[in-house]
Amino acid sequence: MKEGYIAWLSDLSKKDVKLAGGKGANLGEMFNSKFPVPQAFVVTTKAFDHFLKKTEIKDQIREILNKIDVDDTDGLSSKAKEIREIMVAAEMPEDLRSEILEAYDNFNVDLSGLESSPGALAILKSAREPVFVSVRSSATAEDLGDASFAGQQESFINVKGNDDLIEKVKRVFASIFTARSIYYRKKKGFEDLVGIAAIVQKMINSDKSGVIFSRHPVKNTDDVLVESVFGQGEGIVSGKIKPDQQTVSRAFDLVDEKIAEKKIAIVRDASGITKTVQLSPEKSGQRVLKTYELKQLAEYAIKLEEHYKKPQDIEFAIENEDIYILQTRPITTLKAGSDGKEEGEGDELEGPVLTEGLAASPGISSGVVKIVKSMEDLGKIRKGDVLVTAMTNPDMVVTMQKAAAIITSEGGITAHAAIVSREMGIPAVVGTDNALEVLEDGQEVTVDGFRGKVYSGRAQSKKVEILPIVKTKTRIKVMVDLPEYAERAAKTNADGVGLVRLEGLIASAGKHPIAYEAEGTLEEYKAMLVKGLGKIAETFIGKPIWIRSSDIRSDEYANLKGAPKEIEKNPMLGNHGIRFSLKHLGIFKAELGAIKELADKGHKFGVMFPQVISVDEVKAAKKIFEEMGISNVQFGVMIETPAASILIKDLCEVGLDFISFGTNDLTQYTLAIDRGNEDVQYIYDEMNWAVLKQLSRVIRECRKQGVETSICGQAGSKKEMVEFLVKQGIDSISVNADVAKEISELVLRLEGGDKGGDVDGNIKENNGGVVENEGNKVVENNPRREENPENAGGESVIEPIGDRESVEKELNERVEDEAERVRQVDKENDIEVVDSSSEGSERNGEEARAPESDIEVVDKEPAETNTEEFERPNSEPSDIEIVEERKKEDIFS
Repeated sequence: MKEGYIAWLSDLSKKDVKLAGGKGANLGEMFNSKFPVPQAFVVTTKAFDHFLKKTEIKDQIREILNKIDVDDTDGLSSKAKEIREIMVAAEMPEDLRSEILEAYDNFNVDLSGLESSPGALAILKSAREPVFVSVRSSATAEDLGDASFAGQQESFINVKGNDDLIEKVKRVFASIFTARSIYYRKKKGFEDLVGIAAIVQKMINSDKSGVIFSRHPVKNTDDVLVESVFGQGEGIVSGKIKPDQQTVSRAFDLVDEKIAEKKIAIVRDASGITKTVQLSPEKSGQRVLKTYELKQLAEYAIKLEEHYKKPQDIEFAIENEDIYILQTRPITTLKAGSDGKEEGEGDELEGPVLTEGLAASPGISSGVVKIVKSMEDLGKIRKGDVLVTAMTNPDMVVTMQKAAAIITSEGGITAHAAIVSREMGIPAVVGTDNALEVLEDGQEVTVDGFRGKVYSGRAQSKKVEILPIVKTKTRIKVMVDLPEYAERAAKTNADGVGLVRLEGLIASAGKHPIAYEAEGTLEEYKAMLVKGLGKIAETFIGKPIWIRSSDIRSDEYANLKGAPKEIEKNPMLGNHGIRFSLKHLGIFKAELGAIKELADKGHKFGVMFPQVISVDEVKAAKKIFEEMGISNVQFGVMIETPAASILIKDLCEVGLDFISFGTNDLTQYTLAIDRGNEDVQYIYDEMNWAVLKQLSRVIRECRKQGVETSICGQAGSKKEMVEFLVKQGIDSISVNADVAKEISELVLRLEGGDKGGDVDGNIKENNGGVVENEGNKVVENNPRREENPENAGGESVIEPIGDRESVEKELNERVEDEAERVRQVDKENDIEVVDSSSEGSERNGEEARAPESDIEVVDKEPAETNTEEFERPNSEPSDIEIVEERKKEDIFS
C-alpha cells in the first residue's frame, strides 16, 4: 500500500509489518479475511520516524542508549525513564497531529456518497460524540515467530477526545523505551531504535474478555486453551485477576475446566473512567463463558492458526454477546516436534504439597524461597532462588532470569510474566491464592510447573500409573463422563462402566436439548450422542456400560446455546431427571434411540433413569422402551430420592434389571441439606444413619427380587462406605479410575469374611455417625462430634459393642419398643390408616371412597397391629400405594 502516516485496516495485510508493526499488520490481515475485528486505523512507523525527526530528539535518545548497562537494574530504569520523559514532552508535529485527528473524526461515519458534500459531512461529524478508542503499541519486532514482545510496550484503553488521543499516541511511541523493552531487545539481539506504530481502535466495552491459545502453551498439546474474565482483559494481562480456564479439544469437546474466583472486574463507566469493581460472591464464582461462546472462540482460534500456518495467541472481547477478535500473534513458546510431554511430566512428585495453582510454565525445579513484596525486594534474588510474589510484573523481567522457579498468588497463565517465564524456560506456578501466607523466606521448595504444585523440600519423583484392578466377587466398575477419559479408565481393566452421564456429552456439544427440540433437529441430537457413546463403547467392548438418561438442571446448563432463559428458584427440586424426560418425549426418545442404535451393533448397554419418585414414572419409561422395540438394553433406575428407596419393592415389580445408588442426592434429600452450601457441610455425611438404613433395605429387597445393585455416587470411592456396602451384599461398586485398584484390593480383603449379613457387629447407630471397632474400644468415625473434655486423646470413646448375638438382641428389643409406641399413638389418636381399595371397606354402610387417592383415613376403633408386613391386595387400582410396614426389622430395616 502507499506508505503514509495513517493506514486503515482495510488497507493492510500481513505483509505490512514494517509499516504497521506486527500487531497492526495482523489486524489488517484478519479484518480483510472477514474475522470479527473492530474498526481501527494505524499511526504508522513512518509517522514515528517523522515524529523523531521533526522533534530533533533522535540523537539525544541514541546517546543515552549507548551508555546503558542492561544488567544494572537501577541504572537501566533511570535511563529508560529519562528517554520516555523526553519523548512525551516533545510537541506532536502539526501535520501528523492533523492526520491523526482527521482519522479519529471519521470513526463511525460512512463516507460513501459524502465526498462531494463537505457540508453534510461536517454536520454529521459535529453532531456526533467522540468515540472511545484504545491506543495500542505495534512494534516492527513484535508478534514475530521467534520472539514474544507481548506487553513490552504501552497500551491504553477508554481514550476519548483529541488531546487525550494525541497524548496517548506519544506515550505509545515512548513506551518502546521502557526498561523491560530495552532489556528484552538487548538480550534478543534487536536494534535499540526499532520501529513502532500506534493502533487506534474503536473501544469494545467488554462484558467479557480473555485470551485464546490455538495450542496449549504449557502442555504443548493440540488442545485449545481459553482464559476469560468479566469486564476488560487488562485484568488477565496484568495478572490482577485469576481467570477461568478451559481446555477444548480440536473436536470442540471440553477436556478440562477450572472456574476461578474472580473477585474483581475492570470496567468502564459512562464517563470513560476505567474502574476496578468488586464482584458479588455469586458472580465471582460464575463461569464467564457460555458453552457456545467457548466453542465459537475455539473455532476462531483453529481458523486463525490455519490462516497463518502457525499456532496463535489471540485476544478477544465480548460485548452484548458479540465476539470480537482484538489481536493475534504466533505462540513463541511451543517446542518443535513436541508430542505434548516433556521429561518429568509423567512423574508425580512425593512430599507435602504446600500450595497449588495454575501450571504456567513447564518444568520442575528446587530452590530457596525469596518473597518479593515490592520492587525494592528484587535485589535479594540470587541465581537459583525461587521468586515468590503476589503478582509477577513485567518490570521484574531482569530479575526473573536469575530465578530457578516462580510462584505467584495471583494471575493466570496468560499474564505477560507467565509468557516470558515460558520463553525463558523457568518453571512457574501462578494463581495459588495463598503463596505469600504459606511460604517463608529461606524455605526450600520444589516447584512443579507441569501440575501447578509446590512441594516442601527437594521432592523425589514417582511414576503415576492407572493400574488394573484385582478380581473380586463384587464387581468393580468405573465412571466415565467423556470419551476422552475412556481410554484412561479402561487401563483399570474394570468389570464395566457403572455410570455415563449424558450431560458431559451435551455440555461438550454446547447446545441445550431444548434447542434441538425447538429447531426440530432431534436427529442431530441423537447423532451427537451416538458419536460420543460409541467412542466409550469401543473402549469397553464386551463389558456392560450403564448410561444415565439426561438430568438437565436449569442452573447448571443455562450457558448452553438455546437454554431456557429462566432459572428455577430451587433447581435441585425442580424440573429435571425423569420428570423432565417424560415432559419432553422427543428428547427422551432421541436419547433412547441413540442407545438402541449402538446396542443393535452388539454393545452391552443398560440405561437408568434419575430422580425417580413414583412407580408411574418407571412404568411410563418402560412403556416407551417397549414401544421403541428396545429389548437388548438393561432397564434400571437410580435410587437417589427417599421416595425411590421407600418404593423399592414396587419399583422392582415393574421389571427392573438393576438399580444404582446416587448417594450424593440421596444424602442431600434424606438429610434436607444443600450439598452445595458450605455452612452445612459439617453435617452432610453419606455415612449418616438414615442414609445407611436406606441402602441396606434396598439391597436386601433387590436381592430377593433378583435385581442387580450398584452405586455410582462419589461415596463409592470412600473406604468406609465400600466396607459397609460389601457387607450388605451389593453386586458392584463404581469408582473413579485413579482409585479402582485400591478399592478392589479393599473389597478382596473384605470378601475374605462374611458377606451379605443384615447386621455387622462392628457398626451401630450413634448420633448419625458410624463407629468402628478398634481393639478394646470403639472410636466414632465422625470428626464433627464434640470431643469429650475428659478424653485427653481427643477420641470419642464408647463402650464396646459386644458380639453379634447381643447386638441383634438389643436391636430386636428396640424394634419391639418402637412397634409398641406406634400402637399407643394410634390408640390415642383413634385413627387407623387403611387401604380403601380392599374389598369390604365400608363406613356407615357406604363403600369407602377417596376421590384422589386409594388411601383413606377413617375413624375406627384401634385394631391390633400386625408386626408382619401387610399383605398387598390382589387388585391394583393405583400405581402408588402406601403400605404400612410394621415389620420387626433389624437395625438396617
